[in-house]
Amino acid sequence: MDWTEALERHREPLIGIVAALFAMIGLGEGGAVERISGSLHRAVLRVLRPAESAVRRLIMVAARGIVVKPPAGRPAPAGLHIPGKSGGRVSFQLFDPRLRFDWVNSRRRSGGSTASPRIRVIDMDFHWQAPLFRAAEPATTAPVPAEDDSVSAAPLCRRLAAIKGALEDLPRQARRYVRWRERPFAARRPRFAMTLRPGRPPGHRKKPIHAVDSILTECDWLARNVPVSDTS
Repeated sequence: MDWTEALERHREPLIGIVAALFAMIGLGEGGAVERISGSLHRAVLRVLRPAESAVRRLIMVAARGIVVKPPAGRPAPAGLHIPGKSGGRVSFQLFDPRLRFDWVNSRRRSGGSTASPRIRVIDMDFHWQAPLFRAAEPATTAPVPAEDDSVSAAPLCRRLAAIKGALEDLPRQARRYVRWRERPFAARRPRFAMTLRPGRPPGHRKKPIHAVDSILTECDWLARNVPVSDTS
């Protein structure tokens, strides 16, 4: 298989998809978007999540045959900046977010409701007809939702900037991946055995609804079948 041709065949449409996401939220080169509507935020994430998964898999394909030396101390290269509270250079996340199975503990940490004994206090003079003579309680009105359902766009802008930078310089991202892969397991940060999580990739959909869905399926196959020792 011509891995270079397969890499470019998927990289080019991903660049177009990311450019469309930039246009959806009105983010230009060097610009900033502070807030967007919640519906627009969800619409962008529906495409961005599978696109990020596809790019991670392209990075693994681009890393075939790369040999890197241990990194020496040097200043970080200049990168794409997105104005925000934290500022600084953004980096593409090389690792699939892991599934969490400790949902019970997470509910407790987040202050979720927990089971409690059902205790009812009944007056000594309780009669089964008593509820019939009680005054009806006034109906509670639901709170009126706020008209402004906008959310902060800063995290989304950083993710868009990161994926754009990764697609524009896949070889550098591949070297990042190889440096992580060549470290001993105990020295890895994060300490994962592999970048891809088991099972379906993040953002995967059984029924494709966007062009990115088919790209993700093919990129996932490529990443899981690329020869590690291929030096071509």
